[in-house]
Amino acid sequence: MPDPLGFLSGGRKNRVRRPVEVRLTDWREVYEPDRAGVVRGQARRCMDCGIPFCHDGCPLGNRIPEWNDLVRTDRWRTAIEELHATNNFPEFTGRLCPAPCEAACVLGIIDDPVAIEQIELAIVERAWALNWILPQHPERRRPERVTVVGSGPAGLAAAQQLTRAGYRVTVLERSDRLGGLLRYGIPEFKMEKAPLDRRLTQLAAEGTAFATGVEAGVDVPAAELRAVSDAVVLALGAHRPRDVDLPGRHLDGIHQALDYLVPANRVAAGLQPGSPIDAAGRHVVIVGGGDTAADCLGTVHRQGAASVTQLDLYPRPPLVRDEARSPWPTWPWILHTYAAHEEGGERRFAVAVERFLGDDAGRVRALRIRRVEVERGPGGERRVRPTSEEVVELRCTLALLAIGFTGVEPSPLLAELGLGPDERGVVPCGDHWETAVPGVFVCGDAARGASLVVWAIAEGRACAAAVDARLSGGTSLPVPVRPGRRPLSVPRP
Repeated sequence: MPDPLGFLSGGRKNRVRRPVEVRLTDWREVYEPDRAGVVRGQARRCMDCGIPFCHDGCPLGNRIPEWNDLVRTDRWRTAIEELHATNNFPEFTGRLCPAPCEAACVLGIIDDPVAIEQIELAIVERAWALNWILPQHPERRRPERVTVVGSGPAGLAAAQQLTRAGYRVTVLERSDRLGGLLRYGIPEFKMEKAPLDRRLTQLAAEGTAFATGVEAGVDVPAAELRAVSDAVVLALGAHRPRDVDLPGRHLDGIHQALDYLVPANRVAAGLQPGSPIDAAGRHVVIVGGGDTAADCLGTVHRQGAASVTQLDLYPRPPLVRDEARSPWPTWPWILHTYAAHEEGGERRFAVAVERFLGDDAGRVRALRIRRVEVERGPGGERRVRPTSEEVVELRCTLALLAIGFTGVEPSPLLAELGLGPDERGVVPCGDHWETAVPGVFVCGDAARGASLVVWAIAEGRACAAAVDARLSGGTSLPVPVRPGRRPLSVPRP
């Protein structure tokens, strides 16, 4: 286990970001490459605590203290084996996950938590650089065929697990390229696409088949899909955006965040010459305060906006954990400052849009905001109450709505299967991920609602184990346990 006194030897050192004036000139990732010596020093800070709450904070159950000690003692090859034992794609989580493991780190009670995510990413990038990550082929190929619908992190995790278990797996993706939101929803400055492409190459080499530009339920009817598959896994995501019903919402220049990000990311990747929604020279207002809003913010900066303001419905969080509101080891209510916030723009908290104002041509020119507070009703419903009579008018020639997602999009596939979303907007399923349609399973955001990449991978792995158990009578695939789901403990005969 890690050096029990290592946390006394030095403080936390975060990853180094490239200078703002440099990174705004390109779409490359904002961070400098990590140095092994620095990462080893950070791994020493792991406390060898009696109960590693980081395990509980991580939906994948990553063996964090184990690979921290392996890095500390310079045993990197064993470290990647420990990391891959619970996580198919640590290069995704190392870049994109908000690190609930760090929020639950015991050291965080008295000091800055261990830089777990930084260590995780350093392990997997070193492994790729030294050619330690190779295709893993099953001992034998089974006759059963499994179709996975969707190539986001949940679908890819399920596909890889099932392929390695010997099944003949095909992944269908309606877009022109694989990766789901990893491909077109996540900007290049947050995760370049080379890490995604090399994983896809590994999956293909292992035997997973892919078909792009194929929409299940349209190009392949649901009945045909079931006829050619012994099991179907729905990893559709939850892309239906939350909207606002406000005066002026119909005006030109008001867009949902994904409608803005997808073409912008295609332009950055060199797949199209320009975007129909470009922030260059425009006064941008981003409505929303989460990850997607920050992705919009960084994109707006790189497109050369004249100004940008980000609006958050909630009050400005504190800089340090408020133990009364979010005690350790829960997720802390603190001010999260993304790299994009260093690059410019204004943030306004505890405000809500009252209406959008347009010009004579029907384009948005401004919006009006008022200070508010958010209350919870008896049933937990959210109520937004104005706290001031003052109305502020903001200049706005491009408005981006980044206020979350309400569930899976309506689709011919779900209609044909009779699996309309429930009141939460997700596809309902039983304890072991199987829907009301025998042989059809669901995982990731489509089952959980819009969530974290780490949850998507965990649910893809758990769903794969459930499929394996149904088709073979048992499973030896590892099963991350999701609250509300019963673990599969039947060993394969």
